[in-house]
Order: sequence, then structure tokens, then C-alpha cells
Amino acid sequence: MKKLIVPFALITGSLLADAAPAAAPAREGNIFQTLMLLGFGVVFFYFLLWRPEQKRRKALEKQRSSLKKGDRVTAMGIIGSVVRIQDNTVILKMVDGSKIEVLKMAISDVQPGTDEATEVQAVETTEASR
Repeated sequence: MKKLIVPFALITGSLLADAAPAAAPAREGNIFQTLMLLGFGVVFFYFLLWRPEQKRRKALEKQRSSLKKGDRVTAMGIIGSVVRIQDNTVILKMVDGSKIEVLKMAISDVQPGTDEATEVQAVETTEASR
């Protein structure tokens, strides 16, 4: 039985050695395909991430620059009415009457003040000046 296995192994080994493929030819266009894939990635990220974020940032900056007295703003979860606007900061009046100073960059939402709120503040300032 051993005599049959040894010659069979030699025959199959020599057949497999003859069937080994020749060296694979170099693929053409690898650099072009890679650059094309990178280009699609950049375009994808530009339109889905960078551009919408840039639009959102510009709109928020426009809101911050158009702040006026009496507007209701949200800054880091704190809601208040604008009392005074300075160069880099805004003074907000809270519901209980206390005032805090926050950075303009911390403001995340601006809602225009109602006419009623501006009238109340105008009355308060005239009464305070008396």
C-alpha cells in the first residue's frame, strides 16, 4: 500500500509544479483609480460636511452681529434678554432680574424681542433715570 502512495504523491507534486502561474503582469491605471477615489471622497465630504457647516456658521455669525437691545438669546443653555452689547460680550437680564455677562461667541440662538418687551425696557430705563 505504501508503494502506491509514494509514486502518486510524486506525480501530483510534479503536476502542481508545472501548473504554477507565470508572474502576474503589472496592473495599469492604479494611480489614476486612486486619485479618482480620493477626488470623490473630497467632493463627498465637501458637500455633506464642510459646506453645510460653513452655511450654518455664517448664519449664526449674522445673527450675533445683528443683536439689539431686547432680543432674547440662548447662550450655553442660559436664556435671557439683551440689556447691553459690548465689543466681545453681551449683558443678559434673567427672569429674576439678575444680570450676567456672556461672550458673543457663546450665543447659540437669537430670537427678536417683542415690541412689548422693548416698551417695558424703555419704561424701566426712563423710570431709572428719574
